[in-house]
Amino acid sequence: MELLLIYVSLWILQCISTRADSIIHIGAIFEENAVRDEEIFQLAISDLSLNDDILQSEKITHSVKLIEPNNPFQAVQEACELMNQGILALVTSTGCAAASALQSLTDAMHIPHLFIQRNAEGSPRTACQLNPSPDGESYTLAARPPVRINDVLLTLVSELHWRKFIIFYESDYDIRGLQTFMDQASRLGLDVSLQRVDRNVSRVFTDLFSTMQTEELHRYRDTLRRAVLLMSPRGAQVFIHQAVETNLASKDSHWVYANEEVSDPDIMELVHSSLGRMTIIRQIFPLWRDTNVRCMRNNHRISSLLCDPQEGYLQSLEVSNLYLYDSVLMLANAFYRKLEDRKWHSMASLNCMRKSTKPWNGGWSMLDTIQKGRISGLTGQMDFRAEGSNSHVQFEILGTSYSETFGKDVKRLASWDSTRGLNGSLKENRIESGMHGVMLKIVTVLEEPFVMVAENILGQPKRYKGFSIDVLDALAKLLGFKYDIYQVGDGKYGTALPNGSWNGMIGEVIGKRADLAVSAITITPERESVVDFSKRYLDYSVGILMRKTEDKINIFSLLAPFDLAVWACIAAAIPVVGIMIFLLRRIQTARCQNSTGGHPPPSVSTSLQSAIWIVYGAFVQQGSDSVLGTVALRIVMGSWWLFTLIVCSSYTANLAAYLTVSRMDNAVRSFQDLSKQVDLVYGTVRDSAVYEYFKAKGTNPLEQDNTFAELWKTINKNNGFENSVTSPTEGIRKDLGASGKRTVRRAELHRRTAGGSFAAAPELRRRLLHPGGRSAAGPPGGGSGDLVEQQPVPKRAAQRGDR
Repeated sequence: MELLLIYVSLWILQCISTRADSIIHIGAIFEENAVRDEEIFQLAISDLSLNDDILQSEKITHSVKLIEPNNPFQAVQEACELMNQGILALVTSTGCAAASALQSLTDAMHIPHLFIQRNAEGSPRTACQLNPSPDGESYTLAARPPVRINDVLLTLVSELHWRKFIIFYESDYDIRGLQTFMDQASRLGLDVSLQRVDRNVSRVFTDLFSTMQTEELHRYRDTLRRAVLLMSPRGAQVFIHQAVETNLASKDSHWVYANEEVSDPDIMELVHSSLGRMTIIRQIFPLWRDTNVRCMRNNHRISSLLCDPQEGYLQSLEVSNLYLYDSVLMLANAFYRKLEDRKWHSMASLNCMRKSTKPWNGGWSMLDTIQKGRISGLTGQMDFRAEGSNSHVQFEILGTSYSETFGKDVKRLASWDSTRGLNGSLKENRIESGMHGVMLKIVTVLEEPFVMVAENILGQPKRYKGFSIDVLDALAKLLGFKYDIYQVGDGKYGTALPNGSWNGMIGEVIGKRADLAVSAITITPERESVVDFSKRYLDYSVGILMRKTEDKINIFSLLAPFDLAVWACIAAAIPVVGIMIFLLRRIQTARCQNSTGGHPPPSVSTSLQSAIWIVYGAFVQQGSDSVLGTVALRIVMGSWWLFTLIVCSSYTANLAAYLTVSRMDNAVRSFQDLSKQVDLVYGTVRDSAVYEYFKAKGTNPLEQDNTFAELWKTINKNNGFENSVTSPTEGIRKDLGASGKRTVRRAELHRRTAGGSFAAAPELRRRLLHPGGRSAAGPPGGGSGDLVEQQPVPKRAAQRGDR
């Protein structure tokens, strides 16, 4: 009987011990600024406690510690305190620095560690570089999938056939996350530029305008046509807004915004603030769409707060919050299978401050159970069978079409997942032409080589040719329309009048007297305020056109290398040296007569003419047959030969320089030179953008340099009718025909000019856009005629040269 009582007592004690050991205690560490992490964690624990069928009747307890962001020392301290309390697993939602420190600790103590990486203030996430475990077995499991944004971006740029683009990233973004992308892009031959954007975005654009020349700004504007933004939603909105306001963004720009966490309101803000086409890449969770599936996970009922679409609570959570909830669900699944297999271990009560502390003996078994598990949670499938991380991730690619308005609709273009890759097409469908047989009224201005008269037969309509006409013919052939072209009555491109109306081709399009305008019209901010332009197709720097100086033949040009005084000295030196030679020879002859009995040497000539001839022969480097018997004669002739060598060498060099410089001589090389001289008369084309530019600069009281004021006085003489012309052709003809007349054809140095333009009515604009979103008037990348639509757009400040 006593023996039976002993066995019963031992059995009761074992049951109590097993019951006590089976209490589940989970530790958690979150950052103080993550306000939702602790709330979601406790909600997950509460949901598990209400589901007895998952953990049977086991009790779940938890301890939560909050740390400062990016404080790995505090994270280790709090983890040690949790381990001292006794935990079965550790769940953390921190940055990479704290995660790396916690990994080292949990690897040493054999504590399973589920890590959820947080974003830095909304910036795109980059992969954490965790340290490899010493024994090759890591106890840290990444609940959030590896960063796959780079793979999606590479697929996207390949589908869009981008060969050159720029990536903007915020100062909070770790650029090391782009290393793999840059390596793959380099192997594919892509030209990728990187630019960091500081928090003060407006200062970035201010620095651009203060440090770059105009040509550099226009090249930068071309670069912005293909841009990838790795920023927070707010930072991207401000960046695009500044690009639009400074006119660095154009209608054919294509923005790609990539961020795992971007909400629907943020997307709409981005789309409505952008100009051109917008593509957004973000992570999605397809199971959200099915409420029945969303609320049940492996017989586990999720809180109604999360699965009720009316609440909107789920949509307000960050991606890291969702993975935190599923991490708790993953641990519950592992605990359930441990209880089912009766392989429960006592909780780890460790003192990590002691050197003698041994790792938890149940850590490996618990880690193996977690790694073999699989659940379906708020984020979809989750398991850790791929190198200790959850590999299941899916992205959606949203996009808009190219548009000249700011109100665009967003649609889903494709999806991307880690198994199948891209599902869908990023190419816009070709718009079917609805213009077959339509007759368009087209206005133009003659400007070689863009628009010229080909034939002018009496009684028949004029025929035109030129580059812009070739583009127009190609467009008409592609879309099937016909056109009737005529020249604008006033022969002008378009200038705003004092009453607010416009003349020239712009006025024809605004007044709807023409459907389309074709010529060398140029983009200006004033014209953009009333019409819209397509992509330019010609850039050139402006300058001053002058009649070439006539070459005059001068028979005395050979004397030009030396001054008259130099020639006089040379002419005087020859007889002087000749007299010296004559005297020295007479002395030599006298001495010879005394030594030979009064008979001079027959080979020696002692006349003055002979001495001067010898000196002249040496000067022209012809030599002589004179006999230099004395040392004095040799010294004089040697000095003369050296003088002759220097003079001849200097003459040859100066003659070559004179003949070269005389061909390049030009008194006017800049606007400053032009304003300072008074001999040349100059002008420009009246009522052109150049004319208006000089007027604005010349009449601006804040302009410190008076160069433009002086230029404007001459150009505007007699209201511009005296020195200016009505067209560039008249200016060239006037410059060639008038004596002393000079015409400024293009007005501002280093200003960009679009050499051809199309203008269209609004209803025609939509039909002329081809699938790539650019104007169908020209080839992509190289430029095209400008297509102008009657569409008010915000007036922006960038200046471009025009006609």
